[in-house]
Amino acid sequence: MKDPSRQTAATAGWRAPILEHFTPEIAAATRLTIVSDPEELLTEEVILGELLGRGFDLVPFEDHVAFRFAYESRYRQIWDRNETTNLVVLLRSPSGDVEQLPYDLLEQAKRQERCLKFSVVDIFPNLSPTVVQELDRRHFDSLFSAQAQQPPKRLGLDATRDFLLRHVFKVAPELITTPAQLLHALLRRHYRGLSMPKSLDVRLIHLLNESGLWTEWPIREIVPNRNAFLAFLNERWPHFVKQSIHGRKAHQSTPMEAFRISGPASLPFGHADVKVYIDNLFQEGHLTPAENVDTEQATEPWMRVGIAGAEGEDRSLRFGRLLERLEAELPTESADQRKWIDYARSWAEWTALRWELAETGSFTVPELCESLHDRIESRFAAWMNRNYASLHNLSPYLRPGMVHHIPLHLAHSFAPTGTTASGNDATRRFALVVVDGLALDQWVVLRDEALRQLGDSVELEEDGTFAWVPTLTAVSRQSILAGSPPLFFADSLYSTSKEGRHWKRFWEDRGAKPSEIGFVREGKNRPDAELLQSTLREADKPKIRLLAVVVGKVDHSLHGVATGIGGLHSVVRNWASTGAMRRLIAGLIERDFEITLTADHGNVQGRGIGRLQVGVLAEERGSRACVFDDRQAREIASRKIPAAIEWPQIGLPDSYMALLAPGRDAFVTEGAELIGHGGIAMEEVIVPFVKIRSRRP
Repeated sequence: MKDPSRQTAATAGWRAPILEHFTPEIAAATRLTIVSDPEELLTEEVILGELLGRGFDLVPFEDHVAFRFAYESRYRQIWDRNETTNLVVLLRSPSGDVEQLPYDLLEQAKRQERCLKFSVVDIFPNLSPTVVQELDRRHFDSLFSAQAQQPPKRLGLDATRDFLLRHVFKVAPELITTPAQLLHALLRRHYRGLSMPKSLDVRLIHLLNESGLWTEWPIREIVPNRNAFLAFLNERWPHFVKQSIHGRKAHQSTPMEAFRISGPASLPFGHADVKVYIDNLFQEGHLTPAENVDTEQATEPWMRVGIAGAEGEDRSLRFGRLLERLEAELPTESADQRKWIDYARSWAEWTALRWELAETGSFTVPELCESLHDRIESRFAAWMNRNYASLHNLSPYLRPGMVHHIPLHLAHSFAPTGTTASGNDATRRFALVVVDGLALDQWVVLRDEALRQLGDSVELEEDGTFAWVPTLTAVSRQSILAGSPPLFFADSLYSTSKEGRHWKRFWEDRGAKPSEIGFVREGKNRPDAELLQSTLREADKPKIRLLAVVVGKVDHSLHGVATGIGGLHSVVRNWASTGAMRRLIAGLIERDFEITLTADHGNVQGRGIGRLQVGVLAEERGSRACVFDDRQAREIASRKIPAAIEWPQIGLPDSYMALLAPGRDAFVTEGAELIGHGGIAMEEVIVPFVKIRSRRP
C-alpha cells in the first residue's frame, strides 16, 4: 500500500502535469511511451517511484547498443508473449531529438500518440528557465509552493535568482545585517552540504558585498565553499572558547596571521540561532574540539562537545549526543534517499567513535547499540523494498544516486582531447579510487588518519551513494567501472577479470583515446608499495587522463578478521597509519588528478542462522548472499530458511537470482558471527562517495 502523503506529494504540485500522462489505465492499454526530457524532470525520485508503482518501466536511452540489448532481452520477449509491460524510453540528451531513437520504436510510439516532451517552462512559466534548470530537483516542491503563494510576474535572470534565494533557500540578503544573521545563513547552507547553483552563489556574494557590511569577511571563499567555511569556523572556535572562559579583556584577540582564512577573529558562536548547528557539527566530526582547556571550565554545557578536555572526554560526550540523535532521527520508510544517506553518515561517525572508545575501555552500552542497530536494519530493509527499484534511473549529474552513476557523473565534466572547451576543461585529469569493501564507518577511520598525515594540502567533499544489490564485488564493482547496471555485463557477473575492459570501453565511447585511459588493480596479499608504484607509473604516462585504481586491502582484511567490526576498525586504522593511502592520494594530487574515492560495497557483522545446504544448485555462495541461475532452485533453497529474501531482478539479468540473508543474519553455522557482505544492510548498501582535491591558495 502506498503512503497517502507520498501520493499527495506526487499527484499535486509540479509533478501533476507530468504524472497525468502516466495513469494505471494508460499503462494497461499501451506498451510504449517515448519521452524527450532534456531537463531531466522524470528522473526525480518521487516521480520515478510513482511511475514504477503505476506500471511503467523507465529505461534511459544513452547508447544504441546497450539500449537495444535491454529492449530485446527484456521487453521484446515480454511483448512477444502478449504480456503487457509499459516501457518508457527516456531521452535526456541536451538536444532532446527523438529522431535518434530506433525507427521501429519511434513509429510505434507515434502511432499511439505516446511521444511526449516535458520542460521547466511549462511548470514555472514566469521564471527564467536557464536558472531553474540549474536547481536540484528536490528543491522544486518549495519553488512550486512559493510560485503558487506569491505568483511572480515574468522574471529575468537576476530577478529569478533573487526569487530562488528568498523562497527556496530562505536567504534574504538585504535582511542580513548582523554577524549572527550571516553566520546563521551560512550554517543553514553548509550544514548538510545544501547544493546551490553556482549562479546563485555569485548573485548572493554580489548582494552581500553591495551592502558594504561585510568588507572584513571572506565572503567569496566561505559562501560557495563548504570546506573553506568549516576551516573558517575551526580557526576561530578556540579563540571563542578562551574568550568565554577568561573574558574578552583577559584574553587578547588572536593575531590575524594565525588564521589561514582571513576575516574577523571573534564570531557569535553562542547566539541561539548559531550554537545548535555548531553543536551538531562537533558531534558529526566536522569541527575540531579546542585543546588545552578543561571541560569543567566551559561557561555553558553545550560548549563541552567542542572542548577536548582529558583524554577521550570530548569523544564520550560526543558519543552520547550522537546516540540520542540517531535514536530520534531514524528515517521513515517514505523518506527520500538523501535522508538515508545523511543518516548513514551520522551512523558511520558514531560507529567509528564506538569502536575507538571500546579500545580504551570507555564503551559500556553494547545492548543499547545492538538494539538500535536491529531497528535501523529493519526500517532500512522496508525502505529498500519500497524505493530501491527506482534509484538506478536518478540523474547522475548533480550527484550519483548509485555507484554506476559515478563514471557518468565524471563524464559530465570531461571534454575529449582536441575539442573546444572552456578554460582547461579539455586537459582535466580524473582518478577514480575504488576501495573494495570499505563501509562508511571504516571510511571515517581511514579519513581521519589520512587527513592527519596530509594536513592542509587537500580538501574533501564527502557524500554517500548506493551500491548494487546483491552487494558482491563482481556485481557492484563492475557496475562502477562499466558505468552501467549489471544487466549489461551478464557474461562476467561471476568474475572481475573484465573490469579494465569495462572502464576503457566506457571512456572510449565518450571520445577518450586509448592512451588516455588507465587501470590498476591491487593483487591479493600484495604489498602497498607495489600498488603505489603501479599507480604512479600509470599516472606518469604523459597522455593519461582517466585512471581507475582498485584498492583491495580492506576487503582482503575483512574476510580474515575474527574479532568483529571493532577488530576490522583496528586493522583499517593500523593500515592507514602506515601512510599507504596518504602516499596514494598525495601522488595523484601531485600529478594534478582530481580524485573520486568510493567503494563497491560495505560490510556488516552477521549472525549465523544456519548454512544453506544447496549443493550444486547455487552458482555462487556467500555468507550474506547466495546466487542461482534458476528460479526453482532458489525457491527450494528459500524454503529451507523462510526468512531469507528473494531479491527481485532489479538491474540484474534473469539468469542471476539472489537469495539474501535478512537483517544482520548470515548463512553460516547457527550462532557463529563473521563480517560479510552481499545483503541489504545499510552498511553494505550505502557507501562513500568522496571528492578529493588539492587545496591550493
